[in-house]
Amino acid sequence: MPMNKLYTYLIGLLFLMFNSCYHQEPETSDAWIVTEEQMDSISFYTTHHYTQNYNFFVTADTLRLIVQQPTEFLSEMWVDTIAVVNNDRLVVADIMMLSTDTIDSVWVQVARDQETIGWVREKEMLPNVAPDNPISRFIDAFSDTHLLIMLAFWAVVAAIYTIWALARRNAKIVHFNDIPSFYPTLLALFVAAAAVFYSTIQLVAPDSWRHYYYHPTLNPFAVPLHLGIFIFSVWALLLISLAAIDDIRRHLPFGETILYLFGLMGVCTINYVVFSISTLYYIGYPLLVIYVIIAVRRYIRKNRANYICGSCGQQLTHKGICPHCGANNI
Repeated sequence: MPMNKLYTYLIGLLFLMFNSCYHQEPETSDAWIVTEEQMDSISFYTTHHYTQNYNFFVTADTLRLIVQQPTEFLSEMWVDTIAVVNNDRLVVADIMMLSTDTIDSVWVQVARDQETIGWVREKEMLPNVAPDNPISRFIDAFSDTHLLIMLAFWAVVAAIYTIWALARRNAKIVHFNDIPSFYPTLLALFVAAAAVFYSTIQLVAPDSWRHYYYHPTLNPFAVPLHLGIFIFSVWALLLISLAAIDDIRRHLPFGETILYLFGLMGVCTINYVVFSISTLYYIGYPLLVIYVIIAVRRYIRKNRANYICGSCGQQLTHKGICPHCGANNI
């Protein structure tokens, strides 16, 4: 792929990111005059990352809410309960701190509608709900341990079958029988590095990641540096993917391009699963270094285009018969 196209993609990315920034007017001194109740709300928001009017959706099959006040429940009085079910949308109506509760001092009142409103312990609520926005849902899905294990199993099976099928047909595949383009290798390496960085944030800065989970954004300049780098890597993955697809179709016919992309997707899926899980046990760091060295050396030695066909101008990895036009390049 010509470098000027990559520059065009990068300039477009920077334009989108800067266009999403905004200038916030400086706050006056009156903005810092708050009541004690507002201070409590700010303190709760800082530590729990949500407050009143925050929106959740139910991820469990059912979540039971107490209709009466929590104090009545703790006094062992008779109380009524109502249930909200999977995918119901809830809004936080009130928050109550009860030091007398030995199980959980935080009680949250949530409402589905005007008739369906009740109280639940935060400790019981949070595992059964998720923030009601698309980015948080995406993060929630790809952070689920059971999903990762299932994804890892099927990714390995699919990748092994794909590589085997491509090898039998002597088809092109990244890292093994690659094309003279570095973009597919770069994409695979970038997915592995992004997975390592993603798991590192969860290990080193779990609180900031949790805050981002509750208040996600695609603007890398609106979050702390480490989260900004992660968001930028997501945008970069999109650009590298577009560059890889564009370069692959220039080197291969349509049918072989589809097969190559399936193989590339299999390798990237394995990289994400292996490196995101192994980094949680600190194995991913040396594994990434080894993987980068092997992948780059293999590309340089076997797949880098050192020659150009004198007849059609296509890139060649070695002298001899051009696979594109049949000319003999001695």
